[in-house]
Amino acid sequence: MTLKVYLSGEIHTDWREQIIEGAKGLDVSFSAPNTDHDSSDDCGVAILGAEPNKFWHDHKGAKLNAIRTRTLIGEADVVVVRFGEKYKQWNAAFDAGYAAALGKSLIVLHPAEHQHALKEVDAAALAVAEEPAQVVEMLRYVLTGALPA
Repeated sequence: MTLKVYLSGEIHTDWREQIIEGAKGLDVSFSAPNTDHDSSDDCGVAILGAEPNKFWHDHKGAKLNAIRTRTLIGEADVVVVRFGEKYKQWNAAFDAGYAAALGKSLIVLHPAEHQHALKEVDAAALAVAEEPAQVVEMLRYVLTGALPA
């Protein structure tokens, strides 16, 4: 059984790469949103045409990105949502809520200092991790039943 894992959330650190590298050898396939900030922001106008008003520029991009996000979350067995330290990831909170509403297995990943701010999101998750390595061990356990050495 290939476990399909969607990696949502902050794009400013290498947490995705840490999880993907750590999961080598496990039967896991990963997907994610477009993590190239500029192309994610500009996809709507690049495909559908320029917009002089920034609101409509962003609106077009958000809608196209939502097609990708909804599709990939819908196909996922597990959704991992990372909240980083530097920026507020409102889209990550939305992804967590969407995954929870779909009944997806949700893992939330954030530093301990965000626990209070994210208590409602954490309450919807099946697991809350502070480090990418913990997510890897969760995936290993789900697939093999093996505990960390």
